[in-house]
Amino acid sequence: MEGEEEARLVMHFSSAVAPVQVAVLPLLTRKELADPAKEIVAKLREKNLLVNYDDSGTIGRRYRRNDEIGTPYSVTVDYDTLQDGTVTIRDRDSMRQIRAPIDGIENVLYELIYRGRNFESAGKPFNF
Repeated sequence: MEGEEEARLVMHFSSAVAPVQVAVLPLLTRKELADPAKEIVAKLREKNLLVNYDDSGTIGRRYRRNDEIGTPYSVTVDYDTLQDGTVTIRDRDSMRQIRAPIDGIENVLYELIYRGRNFESAGKPFNF
């Protein structure tokens, strides 16, 4: 029915065993956002994290697609990234978001996935 929100399907894998642990999502399909996103993918893969790069469709659809396959964290590269070197990290289960620096992002996500780091301690709260 019109006006009703679509049900959110979420696969609740533990982050350590999720088939995709981190989705890296440029806000828009533009070279200036895709290039830093691909650099983040490379950093995460060097840490042996299971990463998916996705630039197809709207950001909301990409979040939903990754929720459905159980991806615990999504990293969004946006125009603020180009200004201040930070990205948005979104937690699948709470849908909360934080801003964190790109520098060291691979260590932050590794700690979130394997060391049980508290999500709020990984960056500054981000309200959209």
